[in-house]
Amino acid sequence: MKQHKGAHAFQSEHHTVVTIGTFDGVHIGHQKIIERLVNSAKAGNLESAILTFFPHPRMVLQKDTDIKLINTIRERKEILEKSGVDHLIIHPFTIQFSRLSAQEFVRDILVNRLKAKKVIIGYDHRFGRNRTADINDLRKFGEQYDFEVEEISKQDVEEVAVSSTKIRKALMEGKVEKANRYLSYPFALEGKVVKGRGLGKEFEVPTANLQVEEEYKLIPANGVYVVRSMIEDDVYFGMMSIGTNPTVGGTEKTIETHFFNLDKDLYGAYLSIEMLTRIRDEKKFDSVDGLKIAMKQDEAFSKQYIKDNYAE
Repeated sequence: MKQHKGAHAFQSEHHTVVTIGTFDGVHIGHQKIIERLVNSAKAGNLESAILTFFPHPRMVLQKDTDIKLINTIRERKEILEKSGVDHLIIHPFTIQFSRLSAQEFVRDILVNRLKAKKVIIGYDHRFGRNRTADINDLRKFGEQYDFEVEEISKQDVEEVAVSSTKIRKALMEGKVEKANRYLSYPFALEGKVVKGRGLGKEFEVPTANLQVEEEYKLIPANGVYVVRSMIEDDVYFGMMSIGTNPTVGGTEKTIETHFFNLDKDLYGAYLSIEMLTRIRDEKKFDSVDGLKIAMKQDEAFSKQYIKDNYAE
């Protein structure tokens, strides 16, 4: 897959089949569209292209929005890399770009830059300044500029019954298993391991304190989760705590993971940690001893869950 930083950087000798969207999460609904895109391109001896945007349009057009995204742009690239698509165009979404008329967008971006001979789009997709144009307008432009329009029907979309909004809601409620079913892969948090307060060592449960750099990345609900990560080519399972550590007077949110059977200094390492299921809510215990007992129970739950679901 070739990556292009904006439509103006796109270069290809071939005509394309294009689909357009933010593709946050690249969930099972998105995957269905991408599969259709790839198959259509092969059938027509064309190249497949995804036109996506960053930042998310709502971050630009609604400055007061607190939208959090399922994927960072790096994660989105990595997931789409496996999709079989020929081209990924990540176009900068700006106020200026949002003011393009529907005709300017179609003529200047889809036709002149991306060489579109076919556009595959959802039945409810809207585009152009103030999102005033719809599928019917796109078909008229197709006749004018000689490209075919294929619609993903309402029936096809509703058959999947999933959306990025539903996944975000599930994660904010801590329902990672539900989110993972919608995604068809485990939701992950990525970041650098940094120094924490060292509480894990005091409790004889050393933890890796993950710092997620991207402020727009969605962090699931506070609580304790079963997780896994690939570390130096080996898979390690563990348990992750998201929260403020209220039992020991913490105030700042941290993401701390205790990996089982791992005796390595992870400071400075960059990790991607997959979240598998939620164990419990964050809780303020009456004493440190109460917290230690709960952590032992969390560990027992985690190891049983791993044995039941991931034992070879």
